[in-house]
Amino acid sequence: MKTILRLLLLVSLLPLAVSAASAADKPNVIVIYTDDQGYGDAGCLNDLSKFETPNLDRLAREGMTFTDAHCSDTVCTPSRYGLLTGRYSWRTTLKRGVYGAEKRCLIADGRMTLASLLHDSGYATAMIGKWHLGMDFPGERGNRDWSQPVRDMPLDKGFDYFWGIPASMNYGVLAWFDGRHAKVPPTQYTQKKPNKIAISDYRIMPPYEPRIGDVGTTSELGVVRGKLEVAPDFVDSECLTRFTDKTIEWITQHAADAREGKPFFVYLPYTSPHKPVIPIEKFRGKSEAGAYGDFMIETDWHVGRILELLDREQLSRNTIVVFTSDNGPETTWKERAKKFQHQSNGIYRDGKRSIYEGGHRVPFFVRWPASVIADTVSTTPICQTDLLATLAAIVGTELPDDAGEDSVSFLASMTRGSITPRPPIIHHSSNGRFAIREGKWKLVMETKKQPRELYDLVSDPSETSDVIADHSAVADSLAEKISDIVRQGRSRPGPPQPNDTPWWDDLVWMEKF
Repeated sequence: MKTILRLLLLVSLLPLAVSAASAADKPNVIVIYTDDQGYGDAGCLNDLSKFETPNLDRLAREGMTFTDAHCSDTVCTPSRYGLLTGRYSWRTTLKRGVYGAEKRCLIADGRMTLASLLHDSGYATAMIGKWHLGMDFPGERGNRDWSQPVRDMPLDKGFDYFWGIPASMNYGVLAWFDGRHAKVPPTQYTQKKPNKIAISDYRIMPPYEPRIGDVGTTSELGVVRGKLEVAPDFVDSECLTRFTDKTIEWITQHAADAREGKPFFVYLPYTSPHKPVIPIEKFRGKSEAGAYGDFMIETDWHVGRILELLDREQLSRNTIVVFTSDNGPETTWKERAKKFQHQSNGIYRDGKRSIYEGGHRVPFFVRWPASVIADTVSTTPICQTDLLATLAAIVGTELPDDAGEDSVSFLASMTRGSITPRPPIIHHSSNGRFAIREGKWKLVMETKKQPRELYDLVSDPSETSDVIADHSAVADSLAEKISDIVRQGRSRPGPPQPNDTPWWDDLVWMEKF
């Protein structure tokens, strides 16, 4: 593949691992998080891609590509929880699926996040984009008081600044929230409209309705049944541009401070290429993979705008840019493969929601010119939960026992190219199925209806051959390890910590605890 086949530079040429940074040397940090982008949706990871991603390719060329990187779950809410807290979300009350827009925030008050870690280390912190971890809105649907502030949201989880939307667009409460208020409140209502340019898709766009009609009901996780709340000025296709514009504006305001040793952290979770797939007009027809490819080209262009800003403000050298995705591609990848011969999941099996590699192996690039050698590749298995411990190591903070329970620093891999020893990674699907990964082995755990499966990811990365019959001892050993990791409430070393619930039905292979 375009970058993957490039040889790793000799370890002797790589810089020594970064030690705790002094205040003046602490790097700025930008985490760009795409939504439903598959491993094969980056040109540098897919020789057969039907569209180009020059700015993602630039990140790979100027930084390190992790080819064995994983989100902590295979859908939005739990992956975001894992990224921000360094803890697997299945340890919380969320065992399956995702949240709606309106729900008590999954991140408990007082739990360390990337934002609170860096805020307490002297950083200015901002979150701009899609939250999807639950918010407390004033009043109830159909009877809101938007003069009152939104609670239990990013500003309560370590961020100084928030500008964005509450969740995926199909869950409603759609407005441009600036802090705890929307300048134009979501006082109108809509249903999803047909999207004529994309496969099996919808739009959120005017005209909207002034009355809600039948309020309908919500599910346990707040999924809206009925009309969506929406602001009169909200249009789905404006998300990427508005998010990027606000990020550029905020970084520009903090650039001088950053150059003088007051670093910043930006969490930029985009809404693309998640449905609705709605590239703006200038990008339509630019790919050979339909509207989806065009949307990825637009996404890549916005990433380029951020990189250009860092260059312009002379911040590139000591700014860590992390780019990754919350899970594998939406199931439309199958139709895209047939119609356009573009494999959003690359060589991997399945996509979003699945326990197999296509569900959780994601693009992962890190650019940090001050400490990461350009154009390098790491095959070390990492999980997005590991970012918390990695940033803690960089800023010289030791994680307390009750934070980042599933976070292990990959700083040595990033700065020295070494293989970082790591406890097994636990994978989790949207329907509650588990898997454990250690070295080349991946054990997919049984459910009430499905048996265990074992895969050798070195010889069979596409998971085509279940070899459990030939390696029962390996399977038994991994089953013991996943049971210990679940029961202990942590996977990194340290004293046991409580899960938020006792044993639950998906743990069919374990005794109750």
